[in-house]
Amino acid sequence: MGLQYPVKQIIDDEGHLVDDSDKSRFDSKFVNKLFYHMYRIRTFDQKATRLQRQGRIGTYPPFSGQEAAQVGSALAMSEGDWMFPTYRDHGATLTYGADMTRMFLYWNGRMEGCVPPDDKNIFPPAVPIASQIPHAVGASWAEKRKKTNRVAIAYFGDGATSQGDFHEGLNFASVFQTPTIFFNQNNGYAISLPVEKQMNSKTIAQKGSGYNMRSVRVDGNDCFAVYFETKKAVDHARAGGGPTLIEAVTWRTGAHTTADDPSKYRPADKGVDIVDPLTRLEGFMNLYGLWNEQEIIEVKSTLKEEVDGAIEAMEEYPAANVEDMFDHIYAELPEQLLDQKESYLSLLREN
Repeated sequence: MGLQYPVKQIIDDEGHLVDDSDKSRFDSKFVNKLFYHMYRIRTFDQKATRLQRQGRIGTYPPFSGQEAAQVGSALAMSEGDWMFPTYRDHGATLTYGADMTRMFLYWNGRMEGCVPPDDKNIFPPAVPIASQIPHAVGASWAEKRKKTNRVAIAYFGDGATSQGDFHEGLNFASVFQTPTIFFNQNNGYAISLPVEKQMNSKTIAQKGSGYNMRSVRVDGNDCFAVYFETKKAVDHARAGGGPTLIEAVTWRTGAHTTADDPSKYRPADKGVDIVDPLTRLEGFMNLYGLWNEQEIIEVKSTLKEEVDGAIEAMEEYPAANVEDMFDHIYAELPEQLLDQKESYLSLLREN
């Protein structure tokens, strides 16, 4: 069954074009844009991880290794489209236009971190697994009923495909032919559980066949394959063709979160043969004469300044108000939460 969904690829591990019949797609402006955004979110991710280790932000879920999947898919979207990320897709939202300072504020526990720019339809990160999938379907269905050409993309990991919300979302999208892109990043592990222990399917892409849905499997570390396949899905949805399930086969190099130790469940040699997506893109740029050392140095310097500036702006905010956790959930707090709030306030008064 898995053979029905071969992994689509445009560049190999060294950066060679697998099919060079249409080199016109790879002009320097487009390639440089991919590099810029991938290196930008890599810089953000590495800095955020260090900030957590220094106690300057809370628990953080790194995404290094998944830059091609997040940037390639986000760049295929257009103004006005909807984006529904998980807690690990801040690379995609930053690429789509989310504010970097607010992104740091989110991981520092402030409500402002959930607020997107006024002109961007970006939902707050979904921490419950798969809960954002029906939301994305609903938003895209609303756009269809309003007769716009906007689409919605929902991001989720391999673990989410074992949740009911995933199947309910696909079923609804299939029945109503909503303009929804279901973008799965399959990095092989749902926290500590490997894919082969949570499903008997050979691929995630094949799960779309049960809903008579267009499905595709791509090399998630190949930024070109991700971009062009997502663009096909977006164009298909805009034209009224209905939803698409995309399985991007990738690899997260680090832990599930900064509170996790992957050495307890991931073999030491697991993933060592997987080439970093930025290394692959750099290989392509070198091979096809698109690498400009001075320009790259300037880009990296500019991005470092941007990230450092965003951190400085984040740290100028006062500490998050812990009472916000209690005051904006229920109209009337249940007794158990009232007790927790009072206990916390008492502890503050004592200190």
